[in-house]
Amino acid sequence: MKLLKWTAGIAIAIFCIVSPKSRAAEANDNIYNWLQLYRSDLNTAKVDVINSIMKLSEDDAKKFWPIYREYENELGKLAIDRTELITEFVRSHQKGSFDNDQAKDIAKRWFKSQQARLDLLQKYHGKIENVLSSIQAGQFLQIENQIGLFMDLAIASEMPMVGSKAK
Repeated sequence: MKLLKWTAGIAIAIFCIVSPKSRAAEANDNIYNWLQLYRSDLNTAKVDVINSIMKLSEDDAKKFWPIYREYENELGKLAIDRTELITEFVRSHQKGSFDNDQAKDIAKRWFKSQQARLDLLQKYHGKIENVLSSIQAGQFLQIENQIGLFMDLAIASEMPMVGSKAK
């Protein structure tokens, strides 16, 4: 219940950050920096919620946080690829140059990106489970999944529809 309340709160904050269309329009010229800043702010909040929910002992924290930093570094690399994909889609939409070939390519890359993110979660769930417990690994997985869903929703709410005309 605590995670649900926290994620609902962060969802409201995310929508306040990204919801206004003018904010997205201002960011279009600098989508990469905007998404990186957004991710950085969220990472700070994630540390707080992880501490709040997982309640790691001092010994557990010494085991968990190095693994978590590895995870965040790998997640950051995936975020760069995702940002490039989003940037390409938005810019081609704005130019009116989005065509069938590009739609096929972007869909293929999107599936690959989603699979890589799922594989990463599975990998680090296993690492955490090996050094802590299945419950703590499950807490990590639940936190990351819910935050990822809210981030996806916030980003998706700002994306133009495939095949729609740019305004």
